Amino acid sequence: MSQGAWLNETLAGLASRRDALRHAAKVPGADYGALLEAALTELDGAVETLAGEQAAATGDEGTGNVEALRAERRLLLTMFQQAPVPLFLLEQDGTIRRANARAAEMLGSPSGYATGKALTVFLDLPSRAAVQTQLAAVARTGQTRQAECRVLAPDGSLNATLTAALIRLPAEAPLFIVTIAQPGAEAGQPRSPASSVRSREATRANSADRGIQSMTQRMDMVTAVTRLLLDNSTFSEAVTLQRSARLLAGEIASWVIVDVERDGRLRRQFAAGPRNPQSDALARSVRSIDPEPDSVPWQVHATRKPVLQAHADDPGVLGTGPGGTPLLMLLGATSLICVPISDGTTSYGTLTLARLVGEGHFEVADLALAQDLGHHLAIAMRVDRMFRRRSEVAETLQASLLPTRLPAVAGLEFAAAYIGATQWQEISGDFYDVFRSRNGWAIAIGDVCGKGQDAAAMTAAARHAIRAFAYHDTDPTEVLVKANEILLAGDYDERFVTAKLAFIRRHGRHLRVRLGSAGHPGPAVVRADGRVEILEGDGLPLGLFGNAKPDHADLDLGEGDLLFFYTDGVTDARGADLSFFEDRLADELAAVAGRSAAETVRAVQELVTAFSEGELRDDVTILAMKVGRVS
Repeated sequence: MSQGAWLNETLAGLASRRDALRHAAKVPGADYGALLEAALTELDGAVETLAGEQAAATGDEGTGNVEALRAERRLLLTMFQQAPVPLFLLEQDGTIRRANARAAEMLGSPSGYATGKALTVFLDLPSRAAVQTQLAAVARTGQTRQAECRVLAPDGSLNATLTAALIRLPAEAPLFIVTIAQPGAEAGQPRSPASSVRSREATRANSADRGIQSMTQRMDMVTAVTRLLLDNSTFSEAVTLQRSARLLAGEIASWVIVDVERDGRLRRQFAAGPRNPQSDALARSVRSIDPEPDSVPWQVHATRKPVLQAHADDPGVLGTGPGGTPLLMLLGATSLICVPISDGTTSYGTLTLARLVGEGHFEVADLALAQDLGHHLAIAMRVDRMFRRRSEVAETLQASLLPTRLPAVAGLEFAAAYIGATQWQEISGDFYDVFRSRNGWAIAIGDVCGKGQDAAAMTAAARHAIRAFAYHDTDPTEVLVKANEILLAGDYDERFVTAKLAFIRRHGRHLRVRLGSAGHPGPAVVRADGRVEILEGDGLPLGLFGNAKPDHADLDLGEGDLLFFYTDGVTDARGADLSFFEDRLADELAAVAGRSAAETVRAVQELVTAFSEGELRDDVTILAMKVGRVS
């Protein structure tokens, strides 16, 4: 093979391996330290090849000089790597070109991890400005400078003295050589091979212990958050996020910030930090500041991609706080994770975790934990919003089934109350109404079997049918018969309605009341002198049988008498001793005899709620009519 062909083949091989190294550097998880060493090896090969070609072309036999230079280079490289103190070689902009073994050991990361990052990234926030100033002074004067600083180590921060000097190389821009010495460290004592082995073994053992401890902590944290979300009986998004943030703060991060999208913008929902008065005041300040469009939370929410900054190099990643001070500096944080709160389909906001100087930096495993927590929070928020929407729909539909206000009638006082069951979020089947009839006024009250939208549809049909027929018929039983026909004609999935309809008209100084009953309890008659009579709920419910005949009854009411209607949510309310409020209803009504309709309704409502200790098994509907002076 000719010399030219050999050189072309050698250069082609060198270019191919260069391209392979370049592609390998783009692969996630690439070992940049190993790739850098490989690149230097290729550079050595290129120098050797070019030197050989030059010697062949000129007939120069001084290859011994090339070998001497190469040996000298290897010696210097070895000295740099094995120096007993942490050494960094910096570019003019302060980024790390190389870090030796002791420097990597101090940072707790492979030397390749530090390459390309600013040296100040590995210092605490207060030290960064001072070190940058000293590096600028070294570049300007060429004189060696020192600065006291704190280095971010895996298990916290270390006090150290940084010394920087300028080195000049031929045909190359000046570089910084930086050493970092810790007080009390035996920098000048080289370690023996045996001690180095023991040190590495101890480091691996400690790393394994930390890994097991960290894994256990993460499992405990996921379990704790899951339990908190499952115990969220309030179905409140705000409560869910606040409790979760407080739980995470102090466990896996010093600061936890939750941002939620509202009306197309990312809004700060909550911030929690160390539990002390100073942090509480700072947390309130942080909560008042929404994320800025160029901040990390905004970008994470927009892209739905998490961000891990083990050593946060830009103080402005969280935006600015009061007075324009970077928020990251106000928090004193040096390590940052931000993940989307997303269930895989919808992104609700972001979860940001930040650690202080003495707590070590976040790792990839922490990022995985944060993503899991963000996913759990998103599912909880989705459930919370679903229940809230259903509750709002139920309230709207429920309101449409009840009159917005009761009519004002001379000589009569009306009052009503509705309390939804505490165990259900669905639409109730209870209804009541007060309206004009053909010869006076009418009161209707009823209860549909079941809950939900189907029950609401039947409730609306029953209420409006009763109201419509009452304008033409003077007998409440006939109105109920016709309403039964309407309900039988509808498709209500074997549901039924219990109902009570009262027609009221004046008869001298009294009121004549005619009652029609379709299986509904009551009402109760409370006389002015305190006597109480509970009427029976006879008759068959509506919507079941075509030949159902409602029951009827007539009674007279005088001044001061009160007619008390209710649904079975009142009588079926259970006490702690499993007794029913039905057994107490007559006595409780007698105790409030003489009070106004509104006072009676309010008193019974409070008694039922207290009796059941706030746990209502069914909806409670009450309507009272009191007879005033009849002129």
